[in-house]
Amino acid sequence: MRRAAQAIEDDVPAVAVDVVAPGASQYDAWTLDGVLRDCGGGPPEVLPELALAGLTLRPTPSQAEFQHVTATV
Repeated sequence: MRRAAQAIEDDVPAVAVDVVAPGASQYDAWTLDGVLRDCGGGPPEVLPELALAGLTLRPTPSQAEFQHVTATV
């Protein structure tokens, strides 16, 4: 999960990408939470990183010029 978070930070215009422990996550699982500059519905570079880490993408709404990406193990 940390590898995926780092790869996303390196490959897309990210504002922040965090790894959240199960006790602090609303999903009760390890969670990757990212805020990206608006890329028109989520940049394609993010999806392979999530798949390689075995993460499940969770639907999250965009806000203003930012795209939120949430994925869990």
